[in-house]
Amino acid sequence: MFGYINVNKSELSEENQKIYQAYYCGLCQTLKSQCGKKGQVLLSYDMTFLELLLTGLYEPERWEYEFTCMIHPSKKQTAYENDVSDYCAAINVMLAYHNLVDDWKDEKKLSKRHAANVIRKDYEKFAETYPRQAKAIEDYMKNLADYEKAGESNIDLVAGLTGVMLGEVFAWKEDEWNQELKTLGYYLGKFIYLMDAYEDVDKDERKNNYNPLRKLKKDNPKDFETLTRLMMTSMMSECAKSFERLPIILHADILRNIIYSGVWTQYEYIQLKKKKRTK
Repeated sequence: MFGYINVNKSELSEENQKIYQAYYCGLCQTLKSQCGKKGQVLLSYDMTFLELLLTGLYEPERWEYEFTCMIHPSKKQTAYENDVSDYCAAINVMLAYHNLVDDWKDEKKLSKRHAANVIRKDYEKFAETYPRQAKAIEDYMKNLADYEKAGESNIDLVAGLTGVMLGEVFAWKEDEWNQELKTLGYYLGKFIYLMDAYEDVDKDERKNNYNPLRKLKKDNPKDFETLTRLMMTSMMSECAKSFERLPIILHADILRNIIYSGVWTQYEYIQLKKKKRTK
């Protein structure tokens, strides 16, 4: 749904790259076992981060195995799975379903509607299993659509919707870590929305599409880049503070790589594209 929460491979050790890939493959295999091959198409790096975060916090028993992947058939791949994998696969499907429905409403592409229909039963199954999270996602999509229709220009207000939703998604259990996970998810969610809006602002200007950053850019043309960078930095600073308050040791190096560096790789890519366009 988002696609911004990834590792910075250039700053990750070879061992940690293998661990990260094993969890990614494990989530892919979980999606396959729960939804069939169509579930694997929905696989998200964002949910791999959540899987690592919850695994690091709760340290559930892990099972490791090798399998043959259709994409890499010449060499067996290693996969890690645990109880968190099932949860993250369910969230992955629920977010993907609403994203497809939203794309159908926006673009009217029959392929999007068909894809949503294909995974509807899977969505309904997971929504019944995780009603709190399903309601949070459904409320988020509705409220976001209302803001877009109204042309809401308060970027903090609009970004906060993603934050609230992701906070509920990150809070796997109703326990002592519930509120801290909600806080971490809240600030990461706001960062994700800001990054997405920032990446699309030029395109949305050309097409006259809704984007709350358009007003900020219009009102502050010279300082727009600085202001957006400061907002995103502030969100990730609060996210990092929340992470450091959690007693996570397992896979902490990988998680810090993502939080402090990986989330900015897309920003750097956007900057390169902008420079090419201005040459």
